[in-house]
Amino acid sequence: MIKILEKSLRDARKEGNVTVGTRQVLNSVKNSKLIVLSQSVDKEMFDKIESDAKKEKIPLVNFQGTSVALGKLCGLQFRISSVAFTSLDDANIKSILKDTETEEK
Repeated sequence: MIKILEKSLRDARKEGNVTVGTRQVLNSVKNSKLIVLSQSVDKEMFDKIESDAKKEKIPLVNFQGTSVALGKLCGLQFRISSVAFTSLDDANIKSILKDTETEEK
């Protein structure tokens, strides 16, 4: 998952098609195509984002790393607890979700 997710994150950041930060993601759930949450997200915020994503039928990925690791994947030198893709093609979404399911097993 990390390779596909990393490439997608870097491409989306270059194009400006990503929302970074828990509050920003929570405010932009309706405009999102895919949401990635690290293990560092506060339980209350996680539940809120998860319920909003389910209402809007947006796929949610539980990143099996810390906010520091997610920040590094994005190519940033600070912590990132959550990321929302505002533009991502269906093939990439399916690849990321498939790799996530494989990794969890």
